[in-house]
Amino acid sequence: MDSKETKKTFFTDIKGIALSEAKSGILGLSAIRIITYFVFILYLLFFLKIFVEGINVIDFEFITESPKNNMTDGGIGPAIFGTLSVVFLMILFAVPVGVFAAIYINEYAKDNLLTRIVKISVNNLAGVPSIVIGLFGLGFFVFFIGKNLDEILQTGLLFGKPAMLWASATLAVLVLPTIIVASTEALEAVPKEQREASYGLGASKWQTIKNVIFPQARPGILTGIILAISRGAGETAPILFLGCAFFLPDLPIVKWNFGFFSIPMINPADQFMYLSYHIFILATQSSNPTLTIPIQYGTTLVLMLLTLALNLTAILLRYKFRKQLNEMRSF
Repeated sequence: MDSKETKKTFFTDIKGIALSEAKSGILGLSAIRIITYFVFILYLLFFLKIFVEGINVIDFEFITESPKNNMTDGGIGPAIFGTLSVVFLMILFAVPVGVFAAIYINEYAKDNLLTRIVKISVNNLAGVPSIVIGLFGLGFFVFFIGKNLDEILQTGLLFGKPAMLWASATLAVLVLPTIIVASTEALEAVPKEQREASYGLGASKWQTIKNVIFPQARPGILTGIILAISRGAGETAPILFLGCAFFLPDLPIVKWNFGFFSIPMINPADQFMYLSYHIFILATQSSNPTLTIPIQYGTTLVLMLLTLALNLTAILLRYKFRKQLNEMRSF
């Protein structure tokens, strides 16, 4: 076989391999597209089922009133208030810790064995079952921190019991890996040239982080917060042991008196109702589960819409910050 035939055979083989890989890629992409459409249609049918069954139940009284007649009548006002309060406290706990941890890992920590172990631990923590996180919260926050605080401050049984404070802290631990990973990736996406340019102009490390890196990483950080809100609002297992109650007609509110007027505030030391737990109770522990089916659908729809509203708020903020960033880059 001469050199011309060898080259011809070689290029024929290369062409055959390229065509084979192209066909495999097309088949793989088609399979991914079909699976994506299937999951989307399945989710759409699921949402339409809940919407059709639950929209007739939702009205002003259903959203504001307390449950009545062994949970077979009334509304879900305390559960909505409890869910919003817990998610709000969860964000207060998780976001500062998660963002500052990501800044330290990405900007300050050296690339050594300890840092790599911390990163691996954060990623592994995201895969821990939520019920395990709930048991950790009961043992660490309630029995360890809470009871020791009661002994030190001589407050009786104020902190050493399941309450909204510890439920929010436990959910913060649950969503913390999501915020840390998303924030770290957002910080890493900022080009190193911009850091070096800032240092070259005489800025300190913290000034560079605050004025150059963080504004560009803010949309990515908000993505992690969006995912954290979605997961925290829908979790049930972590709060089963941490103050979530079957039926509480009164809102967990305490009034702080300032002279002639008082300000109502969330009472973090009180028990609370929670939408996802309320759905679980209606489906499994109700005296008449069949009679509560419309309420279950209505509560599920409210939870989905509430989560969607919280996510849309974060998405709008992310869009605003991203637009500001693009305007800055256009100059």
